[in-house]
Amino acid sequence: MNTTAAPPVSTSERSSLIRLYLTRGVLAIAWAIAFAASHDTLDAIAVTLLVVYPLIDAVSSLLDQLAVPDGSERRLIALNGIVSAVIAVALGFAGTVGNAAAVLGVFGSWAVLSGAAQLIVGLARRGPTLGKQWPTLISGGLSFLVGATYIAQTTADSPSLDVLAIYATGGGIFFIAQAALLAWKHTRR
Repeated sequence: MNTTAAPPVSTSERSSLIRLYLTRGVLAIAWAIAFAASHDTLDAIAVTLLVVYPLIDAVSSLLDQLAVPDGSERRLIALNGIVSAVIAVALGFAGTVGNAAAVLGVFGSWAVLSGAAQLIVGLARRGPTLGKQWPTLISGGLSFLVGATYIAQTTADSPSLDVLAIYATGGGIFFIAQAALLAWKHTRR
C-alpha cells in the first residue's frame, strides 16, 4: 500500500497520459504486425522498422516528460527517451550489418533499461489518481526479464527475431490497458 500522498494530478495531465498510452499501445501493435510480416530478412523495411520502434518510445518519452511536473520522475522519463534514441541508432547499425544476434542483443539491452525505467515511473505514479499503474508495473517487470532473456539468446546457434513482434504486442496491450485503467479512474472521479 502506498502510504505517501501522491502529488495532485490535473485533468489535462491525466487526459494527456490516457491519449499517450492509448496511442503508444496502438502503434506498438501496428509495429508488431508490420515487423512480423517483414523481418525474415534484415532488408531495408525490417531495419527501418527496427529503428522506428525505439523512436516511438523516444517521442513518447518526450511527450510524457512534458506532461509531468519537474522532478526525478520527469528526468528519468527524459533519460529513457535519450536511451531509446541511442538504441534506435544502434539497432539501425546492427540491422544494416545483417546480424540477428546483434539486433537481439541491442533490443534486449534496451528492453532491460526501458523496463527498469518503466518500473520506477510506475512506482512513482501508483497513487490512486493515476490508477495504481499495475499494467505499467507488470509491463516494466516483464520487459526487464524478457530483455535479459533476449541478451542470453544472442549466443544461440540461430537467434530468432520473431520474439520482437511478440514483445511489441505485449507492450502495446499493457499500454492500452493502462490507458483504459486511467480513463476508468477518471470517470469514477
